[in-house]
Amino acid sequence: MDNIVSWTAEDEAIIATNTDATECKRCAVELGYWKDDYITYFVKHVDRKAPEINRGYYARVRAMEMFIHQFLERCGTKCQIINLGCGFDTLYWRLKDTTHAIGNFIELDFPAVTTKKSHDGEVMFREGDLHSDGYHLVGCDLRCLGEVRRKLAAAGAYARADAPTLVLAECVLVYLRPEAADALVAHLAGAFSRCALLVYEQCNLDDKFGEVMARNLAARGCPPAGARHGGPPAALAAHARALGFEAARAWDMETVWRALPDDDRARADAIEMLDERELLLQLNAHYALTVATRGDIFADMDLNA
Repeated sequence: MDNIVSWTAEDEAIIATNTDATECKRCAVELGYWKDDYITYFVKHVDRKAPEINRGYYARVRAMEMFIHQFLERCGTKCQIINLGCGFDTLYWRLKDTTHAIGNFIELDFPAVTTKKSHDGEVMFREGDLHSDGYHLVGCDLRCLGEVRRKLAAAGAYARADAPTLVLAECVLVYLRPEAADALVAHLAGAFSRCALLVYEQCNLDDKFGEVMARNLAARGCPPAGARHGGPPAALAAHARALGFEAARAWDMETVWRALPDDDRARADAIEMLDERELLLQLNAHYALTVATRGDIFADMDLNA
């Protein structure tokens, strides 16, 4: 039986990171870094963010999209996507706009978040769960593996256990206690025979800049990253393999940025002047993208694929 995790100030701090991320994305969208017709439903107005923040979010969104499209090229739309700690992410609707009608799309987050996400101004789903044909928004505590398993079962995930499955985790695992994050990833690695895991999170937290980042998170009430999370990219990839994935690669975001098409980088550079280039380099060195895979269908997923 799961241990019941009581609501704490730590939960509030983790939820607040979703608000911050959504505001940053709204700012970057307004400036034209990428197109998102749905972000305005979740945050109405934001102050302008620093150019290095906008550029960092663009790299994050563009890199995630790049690997999501690699996944779809390999398996088509008869697949499923599981978005852990989805927050107010709009990926499902953006994919529908590009005719990528995913067979099963599941989003999980705290019930307080999913309830707000399912509120359309007139109707609110009090339990924080919304189920429709091919789309499921479910509230759960990712720290309680039994609850996650029940929610995924209700969303039909295990009925499609042999379908190609993409698991997304953007700034999620690093906010869980290490043992809970490990149990969740290991379960997912074992539950789906053809699976890709795409993780975006902090890295290199053991140097001086990383220590400042960690202190800032702690000051906000977020849990500290354990030794198995927030490490260098190579360690993040090795840890994913240790949890049951057959292959894993990880890169800091400066490497990812330089791997984007020249036209993408030139367009982003032209949007606004960047005075604090050194700060952007430091930020990019402290976030990483990890791709872990099971099954031959995903064996060649790579940064330069």
